[in-house]
Amino acid sequence: MSRPLIAHADIPRNRLNLPETIWWQDGELFLLDQTQLPLTVVGERQDDIEQVFASIKALKVRGAPAIGVAGAYGLLVGLRDHQQQPLAEFIKLIQQKADWLGEARPTAVNLKWALNRMVAYAQDCTADSSAALYEQLVQEAVRIHTEDRELCRMIGVHGAPLIKPDTGILTHCNAGSLATSEFGTATSPMYVAHSEGTAFRVYADETRPLLQGARLTSWELQQAGIDVSLITDNMSAHLMSQGLIDMVIVGTDRVAANGDVANKIGTMAVAILARHFGIPFYVALPYSTIDFDMPAGSGIPIEERGEEEVTSFGARRTAPEAMRVRNPAFDVTPHEFVTGLITERGVVLPPFAENLKNQYSE
Repeated sequence: MSRPLIAHADIPRNRLNLPETIWWQDGELFLLDQTQLPLTVVGERQDDIEQVFASIKALKVRGAPAIGVAGAYGLLVGLRDHQQQPLAEFIKLIQQKADWLGEARPTAVNLKWALNRMVAYAQDCTADSSAALYEQLVQEAVRIHTEDRELCRMIGVHGAPLIKPDTGILTHCNAGSLATSEFGTATSPMYVAHSEGTAFRVYADETRPLLQGARLTSWELQQAGIDVSLITDNMSAHLMSQGLIDMVIVGTDRVAANGDVANKIGTMAVAILARHFGIPFYVALPYSTIDFDMPAGSGIPIEERGEEEVTSFGARRTAPEAMRVRNPAFDVTPHEFVTGLITERGVVLPPFAENLKNQYSE
């Protein structure tokens, strides 16, 4: 079934003058289809919760904070036709649909965080009907969305002072505006520093197998007027050896209580290289990405994706037929390789188990 597409000119823009990743308009959810970037910029209306699940799974919307926001709105899409149910049954349905939608991607903790927040709100709400509760849930989803914008902006405020004039920055995958509600996580310090007139350069590695760095990060930074160069993943060590990279900033899909970081596959290799060359390795994240119930990164579930992502490059098959494939979407960087965690409350330094707990003890 064909889905209504929203043309580039009709997609709302954020404060960075970039297309919105997610928007809720007149009771309907729209997502920017990131699988078509950078050549085609279109949005897609999400007509049912099954479509939202598929869009998250297919990476039409991606990035830990963004899929959290999409999950909150997606739950509304799954509930809006059930507002005539008795209130007790409606609350049970909220839990059921949240549990199901939360399985779309298992590694990024923000998805279940946002859905759990919606469920908890529903259970605590004093609405006297399902319809009234639904309207209250709409406002909660909007609050989650608005909060994410401010969290990411504040990551930039705290991270921008780390970027000095003529700094060379390496980033991996896409932890930018496209992965969040607006400023991004890893890119937020870059956007803030750029707005303050600091001159620096960014190296975006392509990020195999799905090229989020090539398709998304390089595109959005170029759109914002930031000095960005695209490199392949295996060029990082050479550029570091030439003194072109002064710091690394990446995002994350989940941070364990001890500071271990789950992020896009290849992040750990970048961290090891940075350690070898004495280059600071920073991870940017909002509090919703911290999983205090996960003691260490070894317990984080790692999503394994389809073999076709590895056996093909673009539309062309590049591996022999019937080739066995491993395709973990994430790896875990041990906290020993992390210089600091750039959060909305400031830069958290080691020891992370102690300092994360102190920072978020309220």
